[in-house]
Amino acid sequence: MERHLNIIAFNIPWPPNYGGVIDVYYKMKALHRCGVKIVLHCFEYERAHSPELEAICEKVYYYKRHTGLRANITLLPYNVYSRKHPDLIANLLKNDYPILFEGLHCCYYINDPRLKDRKKIYREANIEHDYYFHLAKAEKHPVRKSFFRIEAWRFRHYQKTLKHADLIIAVSTTDADYLRRQFPGKPVEFMPCFHTNDQITVEPGSSGFILYHGKLSVIENTQAALFLIRNVFSKLDCRCIIAGMDPPASLSKAAAPYPNIRIEANPPEEQMNRLIHDAQIHALITFQATGLKLKLLNSLFAGRHTVVNRLMVAGSGLEQLCHIADTPDEMIRICRELMQTDMAPELIEQRRDLLYPTYSNQYQGEHLKYLIYGNR
Repeated sequence: MERHLNIIAFNIPWPPNYGGVIDVYYKMKALHRCGVKIVLHCFEYERAHSPELEAICEKVYYYKRHTGLRANITLLPYNVYSRKHPDLIANLLKNDYPILFEGLHCCYYINDPRLKDRKKIYREANIEHDYYFHLAKAEKHPVRKSFFRIEAWRFRHYQKTLKHADLIIAVSTTDADYLRRQFPGKPVEFMPCFHTNDQITVEPGSSGFILYHGKLSVIENTQAALFLIRNVFSKLDCRCIIAGMDPPASLSKAAAPYPNIRIEANPPEEQMNRLIHDAQIHALITFQATGLKLKLLNSLFAGRHTVVNRLMVAGSGLEQLCHIADTPDEMIRICRELMQTDMAPELIEQRRDLLYPTYSNQYQGEHLKYLIYGNR
């Protein structure tokens, strides 16, 4: 029997080069490999239409977002209200397939009475009101700070719409526990992020630099990179590289006094992959525990030693594969030790044993297919 699925994505998931769209794209790819026929509905947001998506989808629909001030004058979160579109609901009504809502941003129609008899699956990416609250704390610009505060308040109230989901799939065990408390009796499953790695590609041996990588235009990542520059990298003698998309000027300014620190802005995919494989240490920190950080999975599948703070691994089950340090002094000490420590083959095998099958795209694709369709 053929299995079909509608997927509503908050953005065009190609190229898969930052957090949320990576999870969406590689989830679709895994489901496609499992024989699921996908009808993709995606909102256009600073990205071009993509013929690559047609290779793994039966049909791809694109919708314009309604952005601007008028879309902000609402009690609904701006990121939800700006993703309503009459063509979306019309296209969903053309079939009776299950609907996978990728994040709370895509849930405008989850409570639509016309979909009351449809199977609806919610894929959680963040506890959104916590995420926007932390963005507000990190933001300095008064207008953006106010927007994030208002959006956090709106998402806190909007979250109750998830009672209309038939299944909730959380990205970390911490978030799964929270959602079970919020929606008792609702089935909530933990399923980690889908990601670019089909196998462990960690290279044994050593190199001479430390890497922090991420989408640097995101305030959370900028804040983490600035913390590392000021409190850790500037105290070390080895080379330290910060790489990612669209770094703000504040990062270059903070790194400028230190000859051992380099900012790699918008490296091509091949160069980023090389940095990830070549780095001796991946230094990864975060200041909020919601979600599962994809950069952590990429580092464990493809990089050598990984130094993290506890919030980075919260709810992941990956603590034993990382070196945990919560203060700058601890990070400096551990980094100095690991710069002198080869990546041994037995440590790579330990990763393989723990990461498979739970963090395998193939395994999770089959598991998601079962959760949606059962044995039929």
